[in-house]
Amino acid sequence: MPQPVSGSMAAGFLTVTNKGGATDELTSVTSDAAGDVTVHETVGGSMREVDRIEVPAHGRLVFESGGNHLMFEDLKSRPREGQKVSVTLHFADSGAVTVEMPVRSATYTPTTGH
Repeated sequence: MPQPVSGSMAAGFLTVTNKGGATDELTSVTSDAAGDVTVHETVGGSMREVDRIEVPAHGRLVFESGGNHLMFEDLKSRPREGQKVSVTLHFADSGAVTVEMPVRSATYTPTTGH
């Protein structure tokens, strides 16, 4: 996560790896750091909020700058570089998985997910 320049919104980037033999879907994302976390899909240069997004079997779902990404809205406090933000990913079949997302500099722009 780049350190947000706004006190109310931040973007989040990561890579979800599905090592299983069946497709799963990311159905929602929650975080104690924000009132709401939304999932945005980018197709053909157009961004749109989605209710769920597929994670292919034996594949990856990449959230990166200029592509699919998470939006943290109504931040409870502004995350600072060096901190970590706890994020819970909710999947249709795999249940919930909690990860720690490091906060990087405000100019951080990942291009390959993490």
